Amino acid sequence: MNKRAAYSLTACVTIFFTVFFLYPAVIVLKEAFYSSDDGFTFSFVREVFKNPVYTEGLWNAFALGVSSTLASLFIAFPLALIGHRYLFPFKKSLSALVLIPLVLPPFVGAVGVKQILGIQGALNAFLVKFGLMDPTMPMDWLGDGRFWGVVIMNALHLYPILYMNIAASLSNIDPAMEQAAQNLGCPPWRRLMRITLPLSTPGIFAGGAIVFIWSFTELGVPLVFDFTRVAPVQVYDGIKDLGENPFPYALVAIMLVVSTLVFIVSKAVLGRSKLGTAPRPKGRNVEVRPERGRAWLCTLFFFLVFFVASLPHAGVVVLSLAHDWYSTVLPELWTTEHYREALGHPLVVPSIQNSLFYASAATLVDLILGVAIAWVIVRSTIRGRAFLDALVMLPLAVPGLVLAFGYLALSQKGENFYFLVQGAAQNPTWLLVVAYAVRRLPYVVRSAVAGLQQSNLALEEAARSLGATPARTLRRVSLPLLGANLIAGGILAFAFAMLEVSDSLILAQQSEHFPITKAIYSLLGMLGNGYELASALGVWAMVFLGISIIGAVILGGKKGGLFRM
Repeated sequence: MNKRAAYSLTACVTIFFTVFFLYPAVIVLKEAFYSSDDGFTFSFVREVFKNPVYTEGLWNAFALGVSSTLASLFIAFPLALIGHRYLFPFKKSLSALVLIPLVLPPFVGAVGVKQILGIQGALNAFLVKFGLMDPTMPMDWLGDGRFWGVVIMNALHLYPILYMNIAASLSNIDPAMEQAAQNLGCPPWRRLMRITLPLSTPGIFAGGAIVFIWSFTELGVPLVFDFTRVAPVQVYDGIKDLGENPFPYALVAIMLVVSTLVFIVSKAVLGRSKLGTAPRPKGRNVEVRPERGRAWLCTLFFFLVFFVASLPHAGVVVLSLAHDWYSTVLPELWTTEHYREALGHPLVVPSIQNSLFYASAATLVDLILGVAIAWVIVRSTIRGRAFLDALVMLPLAVPGLVLAFGYLALSQKGENFYFLVQGAAQNPTWLLVVAYAVRRLPYVVRSAVAGLQQSNLALEEAARSLGATPARTLRRVSLPLLGANLIAGGILAFAFAMLEVSDSLILAQQSEHFPITKAIYSLLGMLGNGYELASALGVWAMVFLGISIIGAVILGGKKGGLFRM
């Protein structure tokens, strides 16, 4: 690649990220640490820590992050280890299925968790029916304030991130190390603790950092569970008096600092763990075909993980078809009326149209930027490649809540992003498109980078030697070779954008501009059959996203790098 072109692309992308990624975060910090009277000050942050309501919210958010990460690790590590070591029936299909919960909307699944694990839920009804529980003393499985309900939903939604990162780390371990330990008489458990687990720490910390940050700043799931004693919900409630109350800014700033520290620690650990990232020597494979019974046990384990992770959304499907579902294992009466009513609701069809436009426009921006960035990273030799690569991965580590709050502050009248809400109309279309594009760009970049690394450079050189211009070479040779990777990354970016929560809930304030997620949340607040209507709308979204993720996996192969920092 021409160095001048590479530097120009790097400069353009850097400016884009500076304006739409770093600037909103800086504004949040400015509002949290600056007073018009005192200048730079820590007083707002100090007041947050003095307020027992805010401190409880921060502690609960931190506890949710830690608990959700540990629960996700409990699921992901054995899953990755079995997938790494054994060949078993339906392995390829099940490896794709266990990824589906990642793109199923967690705050919709939270409705299913409440329906199954609530005091009057299906699980208690099942236990009472078979005499395993006293009907006068039902169990509250969701915990005080629905804390454990949030943890369960976070873990079932986010474990695929840890699974993919751990699987990527395990695939880079030289099997000769474990074989040598085995030959020296080291038992399996000791080999696991002394060799496999330490060498998989890069994947554990990379995936664990993302899971913690996402759980720590999760907004949608606590809102559905009415878990108000948590910092993200307190920030959301503070939007009403944004111009007069500095404390939501202080809360967001504290969450940003905590997330940044987690990211830095993770990167430091990854930097020290060089041994676990060495490529596996060619021709060496640790996958073995166990005896028939054990092979089917592996299949059963993968299926059970997928089944349990899908139960919340299965509960949503059942609720959408239920005439009434209360204190019974399954509804006694079934109906499809909710689907008709949902499509007839004034919020639903416009929200679907809005989300399709927002997500499509954001994905188009990501595809254009993603190809350009990947080209610089893989095909150029400039010194800024590593910086550019790290920069475009930062949206995975920075909470969406932080960016959404920064965008909201900058889109107020008189601020720099006011033009993006189209003046007095307060139409957030382009603001949402930019927000979605920034958050989902890493998926497209990683897919494009993988495609360029796998494509044959000689074909591009041959085209150039025959007189083709760089643009023609890109159009006629490179892009066709990247097609499957770009489609896979684009599908993932589109799917995640369709059900983005933080940006949608915070930035879309007028009903005519609601995306799907904001429409579902509004329906959940309706009296009567609001939950059933929201579930019906959520089912349509889940079907679409399930098809999308399967297509992305088929087209793009292993995607562990998509969530690698």
